[in-house]
Amino acid sequence: MCGIVGLMIRNPALRGRLGEWAQPMLVGMTERGPDSAGIAVFTEPVADGLRKLSVNAPAGFDWGALRATLGDGESLEVRANHGMLVTPRDPAAMRAALKAAFPQLLVLSAGRAIDLYKDVGTPLQIAEKYGLSGFSGTHLVAHTRMATESAVTPENAHPYTAGEDWCLVHNGSLSNPYSLRRKLEPLGIAFDGDCDTEAACRWLEWRMREGDSLETALQKGFDELDGFYTFLMGTHDALAIVRDGFACKPALVAETEDWVAIASEYRSLAHLPGVAKAKLYEPQPERIYAWRAAA
Repeated sequence: MCGIVGLMIRNPALRGRLGEWAQPMLVGMTERGPDSAGIAVFTEPVADGLRKLSVNAPAGFDWGALRATLGDGESLEVRANHGMLVTPRDPAAMRAALKAAFPQLLVLSAGRAIDLYKDVGTPLQIAEKYGLSGFSGTHLVAHTRMATESAVTPENAHPYTAGEDWCLVHNGSLSNPYSLRRKLEPLGIAFDGDCDTEAACRWLEWRMREGDSLETALQKGFDELDGFYTFLMGTHDALAIVRDGFACKPALVAETEDWVAIASEYRSLAHLPGVAKAKLYEPQPERIYAWRAAA
């Protein structure tokens, strides 16, 4: 099953309502994904030379011990069992340092704009735990999961990330994730879990790192990614959706002058202001749809 949710605020004056409008969207997908959920929020970027890393910790983790290791120009904001670490260090170096000192931490994302929360529980539990209704920003990508091929853990919840300021959620199933892993792991690309979606995320990011645009990588994916899928993706300034050639997994898009919203079912769009007059449509198979956030 699984449910996908995306929201971009086109009108800059309304960006403070991003989380308020997104929470009912996420909760509306509960029946499609009751075991875990996640939200990637794209906010005002941190200053040049800085990066922020989202980290997930087990219950009882000593955040004070992590704070004691921070140096000049570094900060840590904690929300439930999620930490937002801002650092001038290279993200790869920071990941390595965290893994060595605190192996129980899971680094969820890195970049200048992305803040990622994902955990085990119902969508409402996770929305309330992390204060989704109070989030502001340009856009977000969210997901509710019904685990079918891997364990119910924060590692295997969506969104998945790779590189910086890039995330992906998936409704569907891939039949060849392990052949993708066998191709990527010799290149030094590490995996956090065993969900098929992570293989797609890391394969697409690898293609973009090799020089492909997102659109080119997705076009190649029609040949390389075997299965059925709706992928919803976020970058620092864009929201994009693509469906495989069969397009058997549901998805709807609603557009107004103020916002663009995406969900697996209309019930997660019905509360949005102005939805009655929105342009509403189903994305076509093997067609890439993308929207850019206004400056």
